[in-house]
Amino acid sequence: MTGVQRPPSVAGKVMAILESFAPGGVRLTLTEICARAGLPLATGHRLVRELTDGGFLERLPDGSYRIGTRLWRIGAQASAARSLRELALPHMEELYAATHENVQLAVLSGDKALYLERLRGPRSVPIVTRVAAELPLHATGVGKVLLAFAEEEFAEKVIARGLPPYTAHTVTDADRLRACLTGIRRCGYAVTREEMSLGTCSVAAPVRDPGGAVFAALSLVTRRNVVDLRRLVPAVLAAANALARDVNAHGGSAEWKDWG
Repeated sequence: MTGVQRPPSVAGKVMAILESFAPGGVRLTLTEICARAGLPLATGHRLVRELTDGGFLERLPDGSYRIGTRLWRIGAQASAARSLRELALPHMEELYAATHENVQLAVLSGDKALYLERLRGPRSVPIVTRVAAELPLHATGVGKVLLAFAEEEFAEKVIARGLPPYTAHTVTDADRLRACLTGIRRCGYAVTREEMSLGTCSVAAPVRDPGGAVFAALSLVTRRNVVDLRRLVPAVLAAANALARDVNAHGGSAEWKDWG
């Protein structure tokens, strides 16, 4: 028979449960997990219980769930992410020491910006990003950098899917975003103001391979009351360039070109 859709396998259901945490829900209730995974409550309850017993999920005192330490340990062994984070950390730490602002490293993953590392301190403005989170390209500093230096066909596909607003300042007009991306390519960095969350602004720079291709983006996120964000640009560019030199000295960026 053709055209008959097979029911999802057990493995598919488990993957759907784990994937439900990907959009950024650090803590999810059973109902939220089942809704995101598209599973009946009874099925979700059974599988979530098994994943919790195995250490892949953790049940919190309030009854919600989060990723368990066993799954975290396995994920931390992803070689490409680990290698890039290890090379980036010294440069990110220097940038943080010089500014005491949030420092973030991201790569392109599908049509999102995947955050590989983040540094912040007690003086840093609270932000929504976290390690392993995926955020939209059009509303974040690192995302705009990655989008600006991606292939034009890819950028047009992202634009065609729609540009949802996250604040009143998010760029949602296609032509305005295209102009913004052109400006980023021209000047070599991105500046955003309260586009992803109110009260925060960012400066982001590309990390390039020897041929000039961009494989990552580095950013500072600060408070909106910083009048001249461009004074932060030299420090961000210097850190991004230093990271690029370090990466290329250790064998180049080929393994980080495609994150899925």
